Amino acid sequence: MVIAASGMVSGGRVVNYLKRMLGDPRHCVLFTGYQGAGTPGGDIQRYGPRGGWVELDGERITIRARVETVSGYSAHADGQDLLTFVRRMRRPPRHIRLVHGERQAQQALRKALLAWAAEQGHAMTVTLGVDLAEG
Repeated sequence: MVIAASGMVSGGRVVNYLKRMLGDPRHCVLFTGYQGAGTPGGDIQRYGPRGGWVELDGERITIRARVETVSGYSAHADGQDLLTFVRRMRRPPRHIRLVHGERQAQQALRKALLAWAAEQGHAMTVTLGVDLAEG
């Protein structure tokens, strides 16, 4: 048994383990939590049960291992938790950069943060990580 933080399978030792283990049907990959769409972890969740493949370190790996997911376990705060975190600050930030999560989730959190800030009369800008990457 190998237990490793996945980080969406985008880097680290877990990639090395999976490159060696995904092709072997004796193995099972168990995700405990969310894997984002378009990430290697998301691809393994989506295509693994159908005998698909994933690209890791530029190498195409056929998935023969069993792939399972246990939902409901995540170390990340959800949008409501993040909004509550900002609401409880003594001095809320003037600028927040959202750099993690899918675009739709970032946009929803941006909207909620800006609505709260306007309601409180607090000047705030919220930049999405996707905005930073696009230009």
